[in-house]
Amino acid sequence: MTTRTAEYPRPDHFLLHISDTHLLAGGEKLYGSVDSAEHLSGLLAEVEASGGRPEAIIFTGDLADRGQPDAYDRLREIVDPVARRIGARVIWVMGNHDDRASFRFGLRDELPTVEPIDDVVWIGGLRIITLDSSVPGHHYGEVSSDQLDWLAAELATTAPDGTILAMHHPPIPSVLDLAVSVELRDQAGLAEVLLGSDVRSIIAGHLHYSSMAMFAGIPVSVASASCYTQDLNVPVGGTRGRDGGRAFNLVHVYPTTVLHSVVPLGTTPALDYIDPVESARRLELGGIRIGASLTNPTRVRSDPSPTTPISLPV
Repeated sequence: MTTRTAEYPRPDHFLLHISDTHLLAGGEKLYGSVDSAEHLSGLLAEVEASGGRPEAIIFTGDLADRGQPDAYDRLREIVDPVARRIGARVIWVMGNHDDRASFRFGLRDELPTVEPIDDVVWIGGLRIITLDSSVPGHHYGEVSSDQLDWLAAELATTAPDGTILAMHHPPIPSVLDLAVSVELRDQAGLAEVLLGSDVRSIIAGHLHYSSMAMFAGIPVSVASASCYTQDLNVPVGGTRGRDGGRAFNLVHVYPTTVLHSVVPLGTTPALDYIDPVESARRLELGGIRIGASLTNPTRVRSDPSPTTPISLPV
């Protein structure tokens, strides 16, 4: 039998992208009924039960709804144990609802200063740059000239596996009219810095629904919120939040592309289930193999076994 190698090998990197947790202190609920802490706990439980083993979990902002110190403590109580069990690094990004001082102290174990929180995190050869687009006291986004200079200096050196830029306010249009009041302002400067750089993907949140576009020739992927979402079937021109439609994203980095996959939360009736052993059997029967990652042959998995093939669509 002739063996065919799948068009793409295993990914070089696997990341989890979660956004807009909006936790409150003291067990308070959003809008009096939305338990954002419970929704986040459920999300992480689903991820852990799936066997997914991302190298990092990236939270793109609005982590605490009011920037309360106790809300950040609660966030770490929920996230840190799961991250340890699945072996993932946690990367926090500032959002417009967050408080810089409390964010620094509660999530980064740093002195509670109010300067923008920009950072560089390396996951092997992959560079993750977090950019603080928050404007204290406001809900719109902005990136200062000093931040752009810092970003340009960092991007002057390329990363072996490229760069993922993580920020809260996405530099893309919104289908909801009211969102322009809280959009990222003065985007031309950011585009100028990013053009021709090694940034392979921009990941963001803020919108409370999943969305994708291009910016400066770079794909932008917006993750839906883990707390509540925006209903895009609202009458045109209106805005309507809903306690449902939550999702998170998987990010798989390949040598030639970055794959963003939206994962809706909650259970639905299953039509069938093909387990990993049966998937492997069918691939072997069909003479199909999936090549190993060229740069990370053992760590990057979206299932618990390094030897179990991923089934192809049939």
